Amino acid sequence: YFTYPPERPLTETAYDRLATIAQHTEMGAGMAVALKDLEIRGAGNLLGGEQSGHIAGVGFDLYVRLVGEAVADFRGEAQEEFAEVKVDLPVDANLPVEYLPGERLRLEAYRSLASATTDEAVEAVRAELLDRYGPIPAQVENLLAVARFKVLCRRFGVTEVSLQGSAQGGTVRFSPVDLPESAQLRLQRLYDRSHYKPAVATMSIPRPKGPTGPLRDVALLDWCAQALAAVVSGHEILSR
Repeated sequence: YFTYPPERPLTETAYDRLATIAQHTEMGAGMAVALKDLEIRGAGNLLGGEQSGHIAGVGFDLYVRLVGEAVADFRGEAQEEFAEVKVDLPVDANLPVEYLPGERLRLEAYRSLASATTDEAVEAVRAELLDRYGPIPAQVENLLAVARFKVLCRRFGVTEVSLQGSAQGGTVRFSPVDLPESAQLRLQRLYDRSHYKPAVATMSIPRPKGPTGPLRDVALLDWCAQALAAVVSGHEILSR
């Protein structure tokens, strides 16, 4: 039962809610009530905490992929499959509100980077950001560097790069990495105290330190790229 003070006039929204419930009393009418409620309240903030759950719980990459898959299924389009790469390193990489004030614009930029599977595609996103929004802040450059690093990881079949242990040190873990004996010897020669676990195809290398402490941000990404290329292929790559 829903009651309201008879001496007070109902607002238009309150009347709509009561009328909706009164008009949909049959079994299975919950969907109609939910749709009307969505119409009254609006869709809410997709990127914030106002709705049930928060996008941070799944991450932008997974969220954008899920949205893309849902849209493609609705349109009947076939999506090209590519390996998802998880990079869990101390990198300050994001699109700040001061640079892209609109949530829709930020979501589009994140989606473009998440779907970029080549260096050329990442550079195209960078050029568009520079053209539309001006000079690129450090956090955005870091985000672009993460996208380029993911392209390299896919090239070597790596799907996860993460920091294990203390934030002030620890080791960087690459997986899966299939190293023959020659590459395992190269790993031991190039990086002291490194480890390789063939059972789980995981390579761990101590995190390097710079003049001001353990590497982070783009410097750490560049080091990871060099380590991956040097161990897996035996060739160094040019720093960006």
